[in-house]
Amino acid sequence: MTPCYIRKSKEHGNATGASVNNEMVKPCMARSARLAELNLDTTRILEQPSVTMPGTVDKEMNPKPAIMSIQTSAASTPITSSASYFQNHTRVLAAIPHSKVEQVAEKLYLAYENGRDVYVFGNGGSASLASHLACDLGKRFRVMSLTDNLPLLTAWANDSSYDLVFAEQIRNFAQRGDIAFAISGSGNSPNVLLGLQAAREAGAFTIGLGGFQGGKMKPLCDLSVVIPSDNMQIIEDLHVSVSHALFTLVHNRIQSRAASVRTAAAGAG
Repeated sequence: MTPCYIRKSKEHGNATGASVNNEMVKPCMARSARLAELNLDTTRILEQPSVTMPGTVDKEMNPKPAIMSIQTSAASTPITSSASYFQNHTRVLAAIPHSKVEQVAEKLYLAYENGRDVYVFGNGGSASLASHLACDLGKRFRVMSLTDNLPLLTAWANDSSYDLVFAEQIRNFAQRGDIAFAISGSGNSPNVLLGLQAAREAGAFTIGLGGFQGGKMKPLCDLSVVIPSDNMQIIEDLHVSVSHALFTLVHNRIQSRAASVRTAAAGAG
């Protein structure tokens, strides 16, 4: 969370202006005002325990219940060599929830068919993957990585809060029926959680690509793919693999549909 700059008195627990000027207080005021304007219940979203229970989102904003799956992360064995790393990798790979990957691919294909927009976002390595996935899908899709416009990202971070850099963009762009695709290894990044909440309020379908046991992100997603591992590097490895699987499945579906259309047209001629 972006820190506020008002110093608290140890004796009285109230704000003291001994070393605070108006310019230092502005970030606090701007952040609080913007959160209020967004009407995001940050206490409920950011401070909820990391459990996989649905029902934390206002059903009037998004009447679809979250699609949940009971899943536990696999504890990694000690990694002391290249061989042990890939032994862990292979063990987690065998537990990938393939049916969930295929459900996500189906939702992406339907978004393509219906001309809906897809918004992908994450932090760090997940931000890179958001750009990568948007690049792959962008050959056919109306897709945007919310991490790619660095001036806009830093403007929102400076003017409101880094916690809101995705929520602000989603509020500007997302429409009912669009897809918000969040990527987070931990599933607990505040800006990802707030971005998902903003997407649900807009009526978008929310998808999460996570790790461990899904984190706080999972109840905010209509559909999630969780890599069942407690090793962040293996989680990120397989996030890339899942994104490539999604692209391949959707691309093949589009190609197959195009071939069917051409065949039908040739038969009609």
